[in-house]
Amino acid sequence: MNHEEYKTMSKSSAAVAVTPSSLVASTDALPAHLKLVEGAGRGNENVGNNVQIPRIKLLQKMSNEVDKHHAAFVEGCEPGHMVNTLTNHNYGNDLYCISLTFKTEFVVWRHLEAGGGYGGAFTSIADAEAYVNQQDKPSEYDINETHAHVIPIKNPETGELERAPAIMDFASSKLRVSKAWNSQLAMKGGDRFAGLWKVSGVSTENKMGKAFMNCEVSFVGWAQEADYKAAEGLYEQYSN
Repeated sequence: MNHEEYKTMSKSSAAVAVTPSSLVASTDALPAHLKLVEGAGRGNENVGNNVQIPRIKLLQKMSNEVDKHHAAFVEGCEPGHMVNTLTNHNYGNDLYCISLTFKTEFVVWRHLEAGGGYGGAFTSIADAEAYVNQQDKPSEYDINETHAHVIPIKNPETGELERAPAIMDFASSKLRVSKAWNSQLAMKGGDRFAGLWKVSGVSTENKMGKAFMNCEVSFVGWAQEADYKAAEGLYEQYSN
């Protein structure tokens, strides 16, 4: 089933087809309810240091979640799928979301051969290095400059916007994707959280010809009014 064929149930229990165009207010000009006289462009400030929310992970062939013999295996996961690291919810290859805010941080990861795992996110390289040096085996850790997008996720089956946002990290080869996304967000105008976007897991190759999974981001359309107001409330909460 592709994203044009998602279905949901209305309150009257009648089946109604949900397509990307039905998840948004408009795919053309900025709608009237998004044209604010004051406050335009909100959402590009730093998220803050005390945000404790789950992260969205793009799975690779070597990810523990796709290894049936690993304790972290998640049923149904495949390379290119996106998973909530807190709940293990699998969003599949396509994830619909609003980019609420953005920041650059330095994320510590433990090497897969050493057991893998997320070590934490830091606002400076010095803080990240200090954390790594405190570990029993600092050589087992890497520090990656990372673009962190705080994203409320839209359920394409129900049309509901999740109440709690997650962080999606863009590091290494995904930094280029994040920069392009930021450029598109700036060119669209309005608040950062005024539009709905689709993030997809796609296969690509590095300079050595080795295949790996990367992200592709595309604009779906302008947020529906209810989603925009919900995102506005989340922005007020998570931008401090």
